[in-house]
Amino acid sequence: MVDLRSNSCSEHNSTDEELVRLFLESRDNRHFRELYERYALKVYQRCLTLTKDATRAEDIMHDVFLKLIHKMGSFKTGAKFSTWLFTITHNHCMDLARGSKRKVILVHEAEMPGCVGKEEFSLQGLFEEDVNLVKLRAALDLLGLEDKAMIYLRYLDDRSIRDIANLFRTTESAVKMRLLRSRRKLRKWYHKLSEERKFF
Repeated sequence: MVDLRSNSCSEHNSTDEELVRLFLESRDNRHFRELYERYALKVYQRCLTLTKDATRAEDIMHDVFLKLIHKMGSFKTGAKFSTWLFTITHNHCMDLARGSKRKVILVHEAEMPGCVGKEEFSLQGLFEEDVNLVKLRAALDLLGLEDKAMIYLRYLDDRSIRDIANLFRTTESAVKMRLLRSRRKLRKWYHKLSEERKFF
C-alpha cells in the first residue's frame, strides 16, 4: 500500500507552478516528487469518490501521475496547477468508466474525512422542503454516472458552470441544461423513495 500521507515538513517553499517550471527546466525528479507529496492524497480521494473502490482508486491515482509526467510540458503559464491536475484526474476516471462500461458510483462527500455537514447544506439547497439525507443519498445512487458527476461537481464540490463545461468538454449552455435535467431526476427519485416509505 502506497504511503499517501502528505509531507507536512517539506523543505520546498516553491508554489506548485514554480515546481512545474523547475521540473521542466531541470528534469530533476525532486520537484515532481514534491508535487506528488502535495497532491497524492487529494487525487486519491477524487478517484475514490468516483470509483468507490480503494484499490482501484490507488491504481488510477498512480496512472494519473504517470500521465502527468508526459503532460507537464502542456501546462500553460498563468494557469492554476491544482485545477489542471484535477481536470486530468476527472477526465481519466471518466475515460476509464466509459471504456470499461462499468457503473461508477459516487461516494457521497459526507463519507469522506472532514466533509460532514457540507453535503447536508449543499444538497438540501436543491429542495424547497426539508429532506431526509438517507433517502437523498439513495436517490443519488439511482442517477446515471454523468448526472451524479454533475450534481457532485456543482453542489458538493462548488465548481463553476465554466469549470464543469471544461471537464465534460462541452458548452456552458449544455451544462446548465444537463444540471436542470439531473436535478429533476434527483427530485423524482427522492419523492419516489419517500412515497415507498422505505426509510421510515
